[in-house]
Amino acid sequence: MWRGAKKLFNTEELEKHRPTIEMELDFIQRKNYASYFLTVHDYVRFARERGILCQGRGSAANSIVCYCLEITSVNPTKIKLLFARFMSDARDEPPDIDVDFEHERREEVIQYIYEKYGRDRAAIVATVTQERVKGALRDVGKAMGLSMDSLNRLSQAIGSHWDNSVEPARFKEQGFHVEDPHFRQILTLAEQLIGFPRQLGQHTGGFVITQGKIHELCPIIPARMEGRTNLEWNKDDLEALGFLKVDVLGLGMLTCIRKGFDLIKKHYGRKLELTSIDATDEKVYEMISSADTVGVFQIESRAQMSMLPRLRPKDFYDLDIEVAIVRPGPIQGDMVHPYL
Repeated sequence: MWRGAKKLFNTEELEKHRPTIEMELDFIQRKNYASYFLTVHDYVRFARERGILCQGRGSAANSIVCYCLEITSVNPTKIKLLFARFMSDARDEPPDIDVDFEHERREEVIQYIYEKYGRDRAAIVATVTQERVKGALRDVGKAMGLSMDSLNRLSQAIGSHWDNSVEPARFKEQGFHVEDPHFRQILTLAEQLIGFPRQLGQHTGGFVITQGKIHELCPIIPARMEGRTNLEWNKDDLEALGFLKVDVLGLGMLTCIRKGFDLIKKHYGRKLELTSIDATDEKVYEMISSADTVGVFQIESRAQMSMLPRLRPKDFYDLDIEVAIVRPGPIQGDMVHPYL
């Protein structure tokens, strides 16, 4: 860690930031999180050595230790980011460092983890899909003999995938006779089914690494993809039990950026990295302000694209606000329009 600090800061800067670094290291030691940070640092180092583009993101960017370990390229001292946003004594939560890897080469990192720790000590986390209203109605309706057309109309009666209420009035609008005993039985059984586990899935990138044998703690199964092993337990249960979970995520845009870097080097002889790109290019912000952001991670959603022409970000700090304010909390708290 100190080797990274000496590489990234000159002598004067290092002395200035030493108290902050020591405060973070003391916290990490007190909470016994050193193994977690070193584990993430190890597979990030592996990726960088092999030229795999990767970037730590999220609240981990608030940590100067993450910066010195080169997990993230964000220097939190430049923009006065608070470590407490990442981890705090007030919250008894384990650290969560999300690292994105270019999606075409993420499998190399996954296989490195398997090879280093062994299949008896490393496995991908499972996700347990639960029955929701739409799925429960379709499953029960199918079992009770409804036609495909009726199943589609049942689904249309439910407003959202996340809607967990069954209101008979909605089905009247779709032409169902809600007093019919057969239909009432379908609704009754569907309500009972809501919340039940439906199928076992694979987490997008969550890995569990254990000190002892995994099979002594929970069941493991072969994944559908060759060369992978899965747990059978849900990620939420693992966190409650205190298992060490790391996130090895894939991001398609990082692959595009890496290919762009390769083309620039080939045709113009310039070697670019994520940290060396000019973050003040006015033409880029003009495109962003016009909502020309399809494929740009974090600001490509419909909500973000509708906000960009109104906020019209002019610098990187404006983009920070843009990403932070288009969230359920600020929106529901009526903070967006007053800020604009």
